[in-house]
Amino acid sequence: MEGMTATLHITGDDASDALLSVDPLALLVGMLLDQQVPMETAFAGPKKIADRLGSFDAATLARTDPDDLLAVFKQSPAVHRFPGSMAGRVQALCAAIVEDWGGDASALWAQGDPDGPTVLARLEALPGFGEQKAKIFLALLGKQYGFTGSGWRAAAGHYGDEGSYRSVADIVDPASLTKVREFKRAAKAAAKSAKA
Repeated sequence: MEGMTATLHITGDDASDALLSVDPLALLVGMLLDQQVPMETAFAGPKKIADRLGSFDAATLARTDPDDLLAVFKQSPAVHRFPGSMAGRVQALCAAIVEDWGGDASALWAQGDPDGPTVLARLEALPGFGEQKAKIFLALLGKQYGFTGSGWRAAAGHYGDEGSYRSVADIVDPASLTKVREFKRAAKAAAKSAKA
């Protein structure tokens, strides 16, 4: 991708990371899958889908028979621990990319030279992307994927903070992965004790 600064190092698997680095749709789908499974599992999902389907593009994923896509998700090792719901979400996301962005995921952050708040709004409009997921993905675009739209750090909230280790946006090597895990563990523990 143009403006790309480096190969991503999210999954610990070179082939999965290589796909994420060059395919904006793969990165978007990885972000969608990033819930209730380890980050590495979520972001390795697009490579599993690509290998099993023989291709990885929004139009193909959007029009694949839902039962066939479910089989792709269920095949061992599974793409996600909730294959049914996540296969449906990926299909809905890809349909939106085809319908609204001409099948080009990168258009979300490239079309019309948008600023950070505009990209955030575009992400939040996607199926399966709430405010938090959209902010994390915007931070990932800004920190590692070469997006330079004005105001992206502010739009991404704390996820855009320089030198933070809050999310997948901050993972560049095994050491930063460990720091992000520690941050998430601490945040979970704080949330638990606040409830008690």
